[in-house]
Formats: sequence, C-alpha cells, structure tokens
Amino acid sequence: MDGPVTTVGGPEKAERARGLGADVAIDYRTQDFAEYGPYDVILDVVGGDYLERNVRSLAADGRLVVIGLQNGLEGSLNLAELVFKRASVHGTTLRTRSKEQKAAVVAEVRKNVWPMIESGAVRLVVERTLPMAEAAEAHRLMEAGGHLGKILLVNG
Repeated sequence: MDGPVTTVGGPEKAERARGLGADVAIDYRTQDFAEYGPYDVILDVVGGDYLERNVRSLAADGRLVVIGLQNGLEGSLNLAELVFKRASVHGTTLRTRSKEQKAAVVAEVRKNVWPMIESGAVRLVVERTLPMAEAAEAHRLMEAGGHLGKILLVNG
C-alpha cells in the first residue's frame, strides 16, 4: 500500500475516511490492522496492548510513533522483532514540554503545515461548532462517540 491507511470504528466512519483520502479504512471492531501491513510509519493514539501488534506490523526500517495512551500505559514488546526489522519506537507529547519548546513546535507548524492547510492539501475536519455556553453538550457529543471530526467550542 502506498497511500494512507487508517483505523476507524464502523462502516460509516470508514466511508468518511476514504472520502477524506484514506486508501484503506480498517474497522478495528471487526478487522485486525496488523493483517494489512507492513507499514512504514504508524501513529498510535491507543497505546497499551497495541504495542505488540504495531511492532509486528512495521516494515523493515519502520517507525512507530506513540502519541496517545487511550488503552493504557503498558504493552509487551518482542525486542527481536524490533531489532531484526531495524525499526524504531518513538514517544512524544506536548504536555510535558516547556513553553519555549511548545512555541518552537507552533512555529514549525506555521512554517510547514499551515501552508498546506491554506492551499487545501490538508483539510481540517470539523464535526460541529458550539458556543462556549454549550460546553456540556460538546462533552456529551464526545462521550456519545460517532463523530469523525473535531467538536469546537467558540466564544460568543
């Protein structure tokens, strides 16, 4: 596979993801993403027990970047698989960075990502925009699931 592959929760989200440019949308409720590899890069927002499958799914010289821990803080890792594939595992977060480091990240995003957003090469997916006074409704929508894009709160 040359293009983007994503995991989604359900056929409706799979259709929407393909409409946004995913070549393949794998329903994690019914399919195992590891069967579709190998992958050059995996961005993992789940963590936990996904670690083993992620590493198994990596291509030679592949990279796993853990950016979230929704499914837990610990996972098992077969070090031989990592070594023999010459693969790497990276973890990152903005939360523990200094204000200066966060400012540098913002500057890089402005320089390298924002032009792609302005040109339309990268699209932001906004599911719904609500006024700040409806923050409780925004939380209810998030907890209910089923949304693909961001739920934004705005002043006013």
